[in-house]
Amino acid sequence: MSRLPFFALALALGAPVLPAVIPAPAAAQAAARDASAEAFVQTQASEALRILNSGQPLAAKRQAFRALVDQVADVPRITNFVLGKYARSVTPEQRTEFAPLFRAYANNVYESRLGQYKGETLKVTGSVARAPGDVVVASTVGGGQLKTPSKVNWRLLKGADGRWRAVDVQVEGVWLAITQQQDFVSTIDNAGGNVGALIAQLKKQVATQEAK
Repeated sequence: MSRLPFFALALALGAPVLPAVIPAPAAAQAAARDASAEAFVQTQASEALRILNSGQPLAAKRQAFRALVDQVADVPRITNFVLGKYARSVTPEQRTEFAPLFRAYANNVYESRLGQYKGETLKVTGSVARAPGDVVVASTVGGGQLKTPSKVNWRLLKGADGRWRAVDVQVEGVWLAITQQQDFVSTIDNAGGNVGALIAQLKKQVATQEAK
C-alpha cells in the first residue's frame, strides 16, 4: 500500500519541529489515552477510506478527498513545517508562492493513487496523550488488497477552536511530514539557503505531474 494517500490527511505542517522519534502508543503504557482523539481518527480516516473505496468517478473522488483534507488536516501548519528552519527566513512573497505550489504538488501525488484502494478498513487501537492537546493515535489498516495489516499512527494537535487536526502520519515506521521536511530542507541547503530553488523545483514537478 502506498503511504501517500495517508499523507494527504496531514498535508502541509507548521507545528513545532518534532523529534525524530515519537513514542508510539504501544510503547508508552503509562501514558493516558484520549478518547476524543481516537474517535476523531476513527471517524475521519474511515471516511477517507470510504471515499477511496467508493465506486464514484475519479473526479468526484478528488473533489471529496480534497474537501476532507481541508477538514481533517491543519494545512497551513503543515505547509510551514515542511520548510523547517527556513520557515523563519522565507519572505512573504516566497511564502505566498510556495503554499499553493506545495498543495498542488501534494494533491497531485496522492490523487494519482486514488484508484488503488479497494475494500480496506481502519481500526483505532490506542493512543498516547503526549501533552494537553497533543496526542498520537495508533490504528491498523487491513483488508482489501493488503496481504497483512498496516500500522498507521496519527499525530493530532487540538486548535484554539477545540477541534483536533492531523499534523503528521506515520506509515511503515516513517513520519511523512518530517520526511518531507528533511527533503525540502536538503534541497534548500544544497542551493545555499535559497528558498527560491525549492520553489523552482516544485514548479517543474507540478508541471510534470499535470502534463501526465
